[in-house]
Amino acid sequence: MLKLRQALPYSTKRRKEAMITQKMKRRIKRALSAERPTVWVGKEGATTQIINEISKQLDTRAMIKAKILKTALQDKEATNIATKIAEQTESQLVEVRGHTFLLYKRKTKKE
Repeated sequence: MLKLRQALPYSTKRRKEAMITQKMKRRIKRALSAERPTVWVGKEGATTQIINEISKQLDTRAMIKAKILKTALQDKEATNIATKIAEQTESQLVEVRGHTFLLYKRKTKKE
């Protein structure tokens, strides 16, 4: 029973990043469905400037919508670029649909 309790996402010994539940994913998708993308990844790909901008936006808001231009895809897939950006910004990838992806980062409490 003890091992099961530690594995649950709502346990007291939580990892730094909590898993997104299906209910949270639906809420994020619904909230961002009518929104326009706030960041566009250009032909240079995921540069440090774009990653810095995404992390700034994730700090002010919990979730953002970004779009990858066709010129950035050259021989890569949108999911590869989106997962790379999610790892570097320490956020979670909610969904990739076509060239558009959604990112979520839980806000940290200021001490």
